Amino acid sequence: MHHHEYFNSPLIMKEKNIAYERVIFFSDAVVAIAITLLALELRVELPPGEHLTFSALIKPWHNYAAFLLSFVTIAGLWRTHHNFFVHIERIDERMLYINILWLFFLVVLPFSTTLVSQYFGDTPAIFMYSLNIFLLSLSQNFIWDYANGKEEFMTYDEMQLDVRKRITWMMNAYVINAFLAMIFSFYMPKIAFLLLYFRVPIFIFGLFYLAQKRRIELSTNGRKPSGKKN
Repeated sequence: MHHHEYFNSPLIMKEKNIAYERVIFFSDAVVAIAITLLALELRVELPPGEHLTFSALIKPWHNYAAFLLSFVTIAGLWRTHHNFFVHIERIDERMLYINILWLFFLVVLPFSTTLVSQYFGDTPAIFMYSLNIFLLSLSQNFIWDYANGKEEFMTYDEMQLDVRKRITWMMNAYVINAFLAMIFSFYMPKIAFLLLYFRVPIFIFGLFYLAQKRRIELSTNGRKPSGKKN
């Protein structure tokens, strides 16, 4: 059997169709593992023989803050990834590798979270964490941009075109937010952490986007004919 005939055989074509669901299931499993690993790093360390107190529980607050940020980040990334594949109907080999790259940066996040927990406020820790979030956002952006550039990969209708534009805008905002945090980590590490935590630039860009969308809607409605005859 020739090389091209082998890959076009019914068995191989069936495997290619199954691969779409397998990639999604595998991605969900990796996300679940990564988000579980975060909790394993939560601990309260006490000297031998000392009883646990409420002050001892509160003392590692930066551990809780780093855990919460990473938990919300992974949950948000998974939700966005899920929304991607509401609109993406196909996966090819290149997208598979981009998705694997995204999963790689995802499973590194518990390590970056540990750095922030142990060395909160130190530039290297905050920079590595910001870099991790930046590469995660960037690789997820690559998934969307690659699929969005191929008509045969996407579902199309009026509503989904608007949704696709909004997703593209949000992904760019996440990348910009993480990049700003990387810069701030060299000068004001704690401010950089707050940027990641509260996503202030994304909030500002979001208000700008909604205001612009509202102006377009009002302008469009103003141009619509009233439907009344003279």
